[in-house]
Amino acid sequence: MATALLAAMALTAAVPASAAPRSTRLLVIPSKLSDGQACTGPSDQRASALPWAQQSLGLARTWALTQGDGVTVAVVDTGVAQQVPTLHGRVTAVGSAGTDCVGHGTFVAGLIAAGPAKGVKFAGTAPAARIIGVRGTDERGISTEASVAAGLNAAVDAGADVIEVSPALVKRSGTLRTAVARAVAKDALIVAAAVPDVPQRASRTPKPPRDYWPAAEPGVLSVVDFNADGSRPDGALLPRSADLAAPGDGVVGIGPKGTGHFIGSGASLAAAYVAGSAALVRSTHPGLSASAVSETLTATAYPADVPRIDPYAAVTSVRGGELPQDAAPGSGPVELSPDGDGARATERALVFAAGGVGVALLAAWGAVIVPRGRARRWRAAGR
Repeated sequence: MATALLAAMALTAAVPASAAPRSTRLLVIPSKLSDGQACTGPSDQRASALPWAQQSLGLARTWALTQGDGVTVAVVDTGVAQQVPTLHGRVTAVGSAGTDCVGHGTFVAGLIAAGPAKGVKFAGTAPAARIIGVRGTDERGISTEASVAAGLNAAVDAGADVIEVSPALVKRSGTLRTAVARAVAKDALIVAAAVPDVPQRASRTPKPPRDYWPAAEPGVLSVVDFNADGSRPDGALLPRSADLAAPGDGVVGIGPKGTGHFIGSGASLAAAYVAGSAALVRSTHPGLSASAVSETLTATAYPADVPRIDPYAAVTSVRGGELPQDAAPGSGPVELSPDGDGARATERALVFAAGGVGVALLAAWGAVIVPRGRARRWRAAGR
């Protein structure tokens, strides 16, 4: 178990920026469209290199165990284009969500469940999972408390096992709170972006951490993004607290049309990777409840200021439908303080490891030294 944990930690360490694919020429996927802006068209560029996010998550060895079969993930976003080749046949749309003018919802769905394509190393986190496309915005990508709540309710009614929510709202509402509670009661795991996708990097004055919704609601797994260096993007908005971190800056994905690729950034993309990881866990261990899946993902994450998702560790840590013994059921989100909770977690791990060594030494003393002392009737050896 210790060897597997060390291997998992090594694979989930941050990938250097030099390891990121040369994909800067890819078109940027928008999260919303301005008035008069045309719908996002196909990209004529394809990313053939292995994306840094996929490499950092160690997905290749996780796929040898599970690819998300039998799990349905709802995407509450701008819709999911049903005719995209790498998702074709695995997308069910609610209402008009089968078309995606913005393209962001399709991009997120691809990060969760896009299948492999010839000559391309990119694939979704759970490439065998099914997708439910749900509108959580209007056709231009504008979201409100009512639109996100309606999306959550539609996802629950469609039978989603995992629900990814891309919008992060500055206001909380009773309608949204009720929709979250209903999803939790139906054993659907909600994974939400902890901050809006627009990082406002042009601002020279950092904004103080604050809550965004529905990520800050009880029972929701809130996610922030990190880049190829393992840090938050410069100038990014900060939530008051977060449960997990995942790749979300300069990640490669699919568009709403054609076979080309786009590049995108934001916490919603990080939420997509966590939602895909949740699908892998629910596929491997269908007896786990949504809350147990959430606890498994956080308990097995790589220690950092905000723990980084580790899909392989999460999938392999559960035995017989039970949580690992070192999981922390009911643990709250990580407060984003300067102290660094990840460092304290590492210190605690070292203390526990030292304690284990001490126990082993005491056992050895009892097995060897005590019998010899009794044989000499506890007299010194030279007497």
